[in-house]
Amino acid sequence: MFAPRISARVQAIKISATKEMPMIAAKVGGCVSLGQGVPSFVTPPLVVVALMRELAENPSAGKYSLQPGLTDLRRACADLIAREKGVVLDPETEMGITVGAMEALFCAVSTLVDRGDEVLVPEPFYPSHVEQILMAEGRPVLTPLRRTDWGLDVEAMRRAVTPRTRAMLISSPHNPTGAVFAEADLRQAAELAVEHNLAIICDDTYDYLSYDAPAFSLAQIPEIRDRLIGVGSFSKRYALTGWRVGFFFAPAGLMAEMLKVHDCVAICAPTPSQHAALAALAAPESMCREFLDALRRRRDLACARLDALAPFFSYVRPGGAFYIMARYHLPEGLDIPSRDMAVRLIHEAKVITVPGDAFGPGGASSLRLSFGAEEKDLNEAFDRIEGWVKKEFGNLK
Repeated sequence: MFAPRISARVQAIKISATKEMPMIAAKVGGCVSLGQGVPSFVTPPLVVVALMRELAENPSAGKYSLQPGLTDLRRACADLIAREKGVVLDPETEMGITVGAMEALFCAVSTLVDRGDEVLVPEPFYPSHVEQILMAEGRPVLTPLRRTDWGLDVEAMRRAVTPRTRAMLISSPHNPTGAVFAEADLRQAAELAVEHNLAIICDDTYDYLSYDAPAFSLAQIPEIRDRLIGVGSFSKRYALTGWRVGFFFAPAGLMAEMLKVHDCVAICAPTPSQHAALAALAAPESMCREFLDALRRRRDLACARLDALAPFFSYVRPGGAFYIMARYHLPEGLDIPSRDMAVRLIHEAKVITVPGDAFGPGGASSLRLSFGAEEKDLNEAFDRIEGWVKKEFGNLK
């Protein structure tokens, strides 16, 4: 029997707990999810109608697009970035359309990182950031966020810089904590990158989902334009998670190199999905505001339900994305690792969460909770958690 030798690159990575927990729950059945980051909104009807028309009337809509993406979509993305971030891009040479933000990140990491190169990653981290660095045979260097507010700790980043440091990978609003990093901290991180000649990968997947004030982006700092790769997504803002379409932008020379990786792994983003994204960009701004307002209400609901579960849970109120890193506090002498806690909640409460330690040391004794679900599902999930906590650990007060 043939026994394939698995490459060291693949052996070094693993499937994230974000994907693992729903697979466990599927075998249990009847679970309500606070797990994977999928907002409940359906594909906007105007996008569906526009795409159906395009497929019916445009023979090329189901064929390959240009390798970097539809020209009109690149132009529309460049217009969006100019309008919201003040960055003027050449859509012909500085913009590319990808198979979701994940592929954009993969192209960026693969282009920048050689074997042994180090990349600074704030921690708790989004697991795929780390796995992609490992796939490139680089070394993710975890720099802890401030534990009091999940803010960006630039001094911790500074202490982590070595002669092997090649880049930093920063996402704000942040997955898994929901933090929106302060402009002052991001500007200091930019200064650090210039000081040590580091590239910056700016993952702005959740940039629109900032509830209390607009999120500041590293892309808004002109002084680092020559070293910054920006990554964006249509998934969260436009409710197009399953369509798998995103984008990236970078200086022309760097973009040309990343497009070589894009060509190797994808050829082009799915053309129907690109037309869907183009229709979403043309939609009234009110559509996105409705999504934002609904998620803000869900954030407030999830926080209120967690407040009612104190002192079992404590948390930092998220300013963006749709995640809360909730720390659980067990009776003295009892220790339940977060993965075990998450699995128990699936089997005993039928609620899906994601174990916090999957996101690094800062997630120990914590669960990442997503409030992307509809309000009735959020309430059902928290009702189940509350009943389970009281049954297992007694009265909360």
